Amino acid sequence: MHRVAPTTGTPIRQDGLRAHNLSLTFQQIVDARQTAISRSDLAAGTGLTRPTISRIVDELLTAGLIVEAGPARSGGSGRPRVGLSLARTGPAGLGLDIRAGTLSACVVDLTGAVRHLDFAPRPGRDVPPEATLESLAGMARRAVRAAADADLTVVGATFAAPGPIQNTSLVRFAPSLGWHDVDAGRILSRLVGSPVTVGNDAALSTLAELYAGAADLRNFVCVSGEFDIGAGIVLDGGPHRGSRGYLGHVMVDSTGPPCACGATGCLQSYAGLREILVAAGGDGSAPAPAVAIDAMVTAGSPAIPAALDRAARALGVALSALLNLVEVDTVLLGGGYSLLASWLTEGIEREIRDRVLSARWTPVQVRPAPLGPDAAVIGAALQAIDTVRRDPNRWLARPTP
Repeated sequence: MHRVAPTTGTPIRQDGLRAHNLSLTFQQIVDARQTAISRSDLAAGTGLTRPTISRIVDELLTAGLIVEAGPARSGGSGRPRVGLSLARTGPAGLGLDIRAGTLSACVVDLTGAVRHLDFAPRPGRDVPPEATLESLAGMARRAVRAAADADLTVVGATFAAPGPIQNTSLVRFAPSLGWHDVDAGRILSRLVGSPVTVGNDAALSTLAELYAGAADLRNFVCVSGEFDIGAGIVLDGGPHRGSRGYLGHVMVDSTGPPCACGATGCLQSYAGLREILVAAGGDGSAPAPAVAIDAMVTAGSPAIPAALDRAARALGVALSALLNLVEVDTVLLGGGYSLLASWLTEGIEREIRDRVLSARWTPVQVRPAPLGPDAAVIGAALQAIDTVRRDPNRWLARPTP
């Protein structure tokens, strides 16, 4: 029996019903990830008839969105069934990211697998934003060519930027970059020659960690410290779309030092990677501050333990405020923090135990995020391919050469 779309007062046209059923079926294959799923499974999962499923599967196979890859799990008869899974050619997503000392570009295929990952030195802080965006655009063009060589077509691009984003294009404020009201989406779209959207790097990092390594977690916070400290939230197995991610500008000490955002005593002043490095007597201009901090620890620098402990305590205070409002049981240390988790975890957990009321009966685990510094650019690429993953009709309706 066909599913019926919600009543809207307007008759459903046949082509609209076809598109709905196609999306419904495709989503079952997407949700199965790379586990092969049979036509019978699709019929059972969607409520559509076997003939309808067969027609839709043939259309998806012809479009190159899925492939036959089996066998799928056996049914009651024990006979193997031909399995279906997402194709590794066809549509792809492009992600772009700025790190402390590098720029990065990433291409993922429909399965979410990384097919291209490229790095380049980041222009200095004193250069205008347009120069940095020009470098990113060059990396984007190279990534598109690399995708084409692998029989992939980039269908969308997303730039992961630190700080508040407006209308998926305008970077309102990125203090670590020295950017104010930079329309990065418009500039990149012009330079690349196709639309580029902009997203918050912390939210995109969380999306990538959810997809790649934290799928077993239903409720967690992912805190990233590559530039400004940001956090993304996952609730009930999905990203919380309303979170702004600006954890670095939560006040942890009302008498603390002034912050670039204009406030005082922000978490960023205590737990930012460059701030940790400077507090330990290191070079705050180091291109990879997390790596420099790790090297100081290994070398036995006498000042680094105190700087890391201060950062851990400040992170614990800020995260505790969040955890008292949102019910999650895990904190992932992402970005540069993933490299320093061994020295940060104990201090963060200590503050959480003392400050989060529910921690007394529901302990909160703190652990390194699987993807670490690569998460933001991978998340940006995943968001770019998400338009096709959610609606395959976009791929089927594209103009063909």
